[in-house]
Amino acid sequence: MAWQFEILLEPIGLTEGPVWDGSSLLFTNIPNSRIMRYDSATGQVSVWREGTNAANGLMLDADGVINACEGGGRQMVQYREGRETIVVCSDFEGRRLNSPNDLAIDSAGRIWFTDPRYGDFRDDMELDHESVYRLTRQADGNWRPQRVTFDTTAPNGLLLSPDETVLYVAQSKHGEGELRELRAYPVIANGSEEDGAIVGRYEVLHNFYPHRGVDGMCLDSEGNIVATAGSGASGPGGMIYVFAPNGRVLETHPLPCDSPTNCTFGGTDLRDLYVTSIEGHLLRAHTDRQGLVLR
Repeated sequence: MAWQFEILLEPIGLTEGPVWDGSSLLFTNIPNSRIMRYDSATGQVSVWREGTNAANGLMLDADGVINACEGGGRQMVQYREGRETIVVCSDFEGRRLNSPNDLAIDSAGRIWFTDPRYGDFRDDMELDHESVYRLTRQADGNWRPQRVTFDTTAPNGLLLSPDETVLYVAQSKHGEGELRELRAYPVIANGSEEDGAIVGRYEVLHNFYPHRGVDGMCLDSEGNIVATAGSGASGPGGMIYVFAPNGRVLETHPLPCDSPTNCTFGGTDLRDLYVTSIEGHLLRAHTDRQGLVLR
């Protein structure tokens, strides 16, 4: 049965990074460098934070702090309501990050994030690669970055499997002949802080080429991947895909928007799926699935 999506917010310019905080939904409005808040009790949308340097992906950590990918600021940061921004990481091996995009936080509190560079302007890039990283907090409070992937050209959304043995990455390079894949990397050094490989060779779970691939994604309570993908420009259009961990397509749900960007479960029972879009929507559908409760 197809999920019925309602439009909670008409387009305001690219929306992304939805995260449920227990009673409301926070999401980014990238071109206006702000984080918005949707109050599920009143249906009102308000500005939660401004001046976010085109922040994209958001995630709550175990302490309830918002961690964010500031794409325009080229840094990973933390936000607390009403407080100054805390910079977590802005460079790798002395070179500025490209444009942090999306993130995941594991049970040890480490932050995994993607660092692509979308668009045609690349003149100010200091790194010669677009990779996934893992940040580990050190005894002195600083965060140590480690490069995770050496084979991505435009990593976008990412997730860790419930047991944290698999890293799912959306490889979403635009252009003719470029790879648009949902990948699964086995995590081979999950508990190690030693230098060396963190993930093994990836498996392609789904190949979207030549259409638009996965942008953002989340997990349901059974460990299935719920992903936003597609575009009205080609193929089946904007869609929610539900993938089993082995890549089997379990369900598809058409969306009333052209290009969805990300999704997350919310509501009192985590059965409502919220979706953002390139146009700037906020959508919601009550589903027969339940979101994974993160540790």
